[in-house]
Amino acid sequence: MYSACAVALRAGARRTVRRLPSKARVLPVAAVRQPRAFSSSAAPASDLSTRSMIVQTLSSVGSKREVQQYLSLFTSVSSQRFAVIKVGGAILTDYIDELCSSLAFLHTVGLYPIIVHGAGPQLNSLLEQAGIEPQFEEGIRVTDAKTLRVARDLFLQENLNLVNKLEEKGVHAQPLTTGMFRAEYLDKEKWGFVGKVTGVNKQSIETAISNGYLPILTSMAETDDGQILNVNADVAAAELARALEPLKVVYLSEKGGLFDAAGQKISAINLDEEYDHLMSQEWVRYGTRLKIKEIKDLLDTLPRTTSVAIIHPGDLQKELFTDSGAGTLIRRGNKLLSATNLSNFKDLDALKSVLIRDREGPDSLTTVDKYLEFLSENPFKAYYDGPMNALAIVLPPSNGHQATLATLTITKSGWLTNVADNIFTTLQKEHPQLVWTVREDDENLGWFFDKADGSITRNGDVMFWYGIENGDEIVQLMKDFTQHGRAMLGDSNLESRLHRAASNAHSASSASKPAVQQARGYSTLARRPVVPSAAFSQTKGRGYVTQTNPNPPYGKKNASKSQPARVALIGARGYTGQELIRLLDSHPNMDLRHVSSRELAGKALEGYTKRDVIYENLSAEDVRDMEKRGDIDCWVMALPNGVCKPFVDAVYEGRKASNHKSVIIDLSADYRFDNSWTYGLPELVPRANIAQATNISNPGCYATAAQLGIAPLVEHLGGMPHIFGISGYSGAGTKPSPKNDVANLTNNIIPYSLTGHIHEREVSTQLGAPVAFIPHVAVWFRGIHHTISIPLNKTMTSRDIRQIYQDRYAGEKLVKVVGEAPLVKNIAGKHGVEIGGFEVDKTGKRVVVCATIDNLLKGAATQCLQNMNLALGYAEYEGIPVM
Repeated sequence: MYSACAVALRAGARRTVRRLPSKARVLPVAAVRQPRAFSSSAAPASDLSTRSMIVQTLSSVGSKREVQQYLSLFTSVSSQRFAVIKVGGAILTDYIDELCSSLAFLHTVGLYPIIVHGAGPQLNSLLEQAGIEPQFEEGIRVTDAKTLRVARDLFLQENLNLVNKLEEKGVHAQPLTTGMFRAEYLDKEKWGFVGKVTGVNKQSIETAISNGYLPILTSMAETDDGQILNVNADVAAAELARALEPLKVVYLSEKGGLFDAAGQKISAINLDEEYDHLMSQEWVRYGTRLKIKEIKDLLDTLPRTTSVAIIHPGDLQKELFTDSGAGTLIRRGNKLLSATNLSNFKDLDALKSVLIRDREGPDSLTTVDKYLEFLSENPFKAYYDGPMNALAIVLPPSNGHQATLATLTITKSGWLTNVADNIFTTLQKEHPQLVWTVREDDENLGWFFDKADGSITRNGDVMFWYGIENGDEIVQLMKDFTQHGRAMLGDSNLESRLHRAASNAHSASSASKPAVQQARGYSTLARRPVVPSAAFSQTKGRGYVTQTNPNPPYGKKNASKSQPARVALIGARGYTGQELIRLLDSHPNMDLRHVSSRELAGKALEGYTKRDVIYENLSAEDVRDMEKRGDIDCWVMALPNGVCKPFVDAVYEGRKASNHKSVIIDLSADYRFDNSWTYGLPELVPRANIAQATNISNPGCYATAAQLGIAPLVEHLGGMPHIFGISGYSGAGTKPSPKNDVANLTNNIIPYSLTGHIHEREVSTQLGAPVAFIPHVAVWFRGIHHTISIPLNKTMTSRDIRQIYQDRYAGEKLVKVVGEAPLVKNIAGKHGVEIGGFEVDKTGKRVVVCATIDNLLKGAATQCLQNMNLALGYAEYEGIPVM
């Protein structure tokens, strides 16, 4: 068995690799030292209701990290350089409510896009009603005096309608309908009163924004002598962008993007790399061809930081504030270069600098020098862009092994300009199979999961692969990684070399220190810095909440101690125990003093760096005596169901003989139905209850996700919810059984406890409503997916239900409400729950909600740490990597 590993296999065959890269614009957390969230000279006041709306909306579009990073980017420029948004006439007719809601959100967070709108469909309708036949030449509307008069009145009315709608939502909007565009006749004889823009009145736009108003422009222009001219809205938006050089140019479209020959939405286009290929495709014709050409012409005149997005108005927030985006993102990008020999690089010193960046440490330069010697003696292929914002080095297949991504380094600019996706798309085309490793705490781990067909985790490292369809090869790959970790890749992996060099240097340094220095309880090397550097750092690392609550809630005494809370873990051999050890190692105010495991007694504890800890085989009498002496502040019982009672009773007995009152957290189901214990689900149970408790029962993994997936709708239940749950085999524990036998699970799914599962009772008890729960186990290692069918007592829409969930979980750091059904592969290794789907049937009285959770983290260890923090008086998320 892979007891030391976490495995995640994607179900089904290898995914088809599209020519165009998917959009995953990820920024390292350290890229933003202090996000200027919700700040602008013209921003509305941030009262409590406004902040609540912000948090609610953020949870609906992406993680707080994503939104803060993009806010920081957008607020790093002057307000008029944030975005130009072109709104077509059809959007004003059919999607005005969604448009205004999206603009209201941007206004609330202090962002001021410049809106320019047309009214083409409405104009055609009015002209036909007036008996005027619309005429077009070369796609441009022929505008005579009668058409111009109708168009002008219509544009003014549509502008006023949009401004009024925005005002109804509390958004101050400024109609700018005249004098915004200077123009000359495009060709008066051919098109009549149609203008060619020659200038933009930027001052009026800047004044509106500085006064706190969204500028709303029509696409009408004036000549120097005051003649009104009609201008196509796309053209007006482009000229506005050329004048203002915004970060984003957004074209709102009913379709929500550009689509390829198979009808699939194109996620991203890098013009420098793909334009010629795109324009040679048979399906790129008519409107699509013209749109791509016009956008290229526009971007060629703008800074490379500017991008164009074609999206649906309802997806505006997701496009702007998430890594994945929503529509079609178009950038100039950079052409990719390649090298198969070190002599292909013009400057080896520059190459060394690129290989060292993000990875500075002891002997890093020497290590990189040796790595270049290795490359000079072995075949490889490097992929990079001109500025080397991204560099990937791949070693070809050899000795029956797959090609290996030996190193990948990407700057902030590389993520922002989509070079990372561009490189990976090239790798997928040139290497049908590929294997690579990443640290488990890499901030962009989700991006790698998206690129992979499968993964396996071991001791803080994750190995990914794609394209390997032979089951025997996958099993062998997993075995090799289980036994050797990154070492299985030999000397090809630069990160592994650098890590070894840093470890060796640290060991040598520690050995040279006096004994008193070696006795320190905490390793300063292994812990992350609490505060990021003032300068921008490229290091990709998940952000930890490590600030102790300066005012501990509910008067707990431990938070004010100079020494960290002393923890004992009973039952440390299992998967959950190992995850908790890792979390405690990163916690600045928890000190793991004792770990008990009958099987491992006498062995050194691995993965804990604060002190040397030896596994013990603690008896109930040992626990009683330790409690009497006040040795422990928190006992964590990580034992199977029905086993921990003697140890709990021993703590009770020790309490009677001492003034010391420790906290007990039980991870089993033994006390979940005992009313004298506090049920520890902080998102649903009053946190004050947990903070005041000394006996806390940690919820079950299935039960946590199921409750969070149903709770917001309890008052709307029209019958019994049915929960189809499926878990990775780590949920079956470490003791060998058919439910954790990989061979038995391969190409298989095993249902069990079809009625009366203990989590069915647990969920029903906590929600106060009966549920049906049907569990299953599958071949992946970690992660649970629930598909929950919920009858409703009244007719509801998907939007209504999603809003209820967003309201209920607004501000919850470990609950993320998403639009689409969440996937297990995206939650594995994460510390929260994702809830989505919200599909309502045609009657409107049944909804299907999906929820995912990592059963070892939020389903066990992470939730345990939340409860420990609350009960011991620390900040709830201290030591927990937030979603």
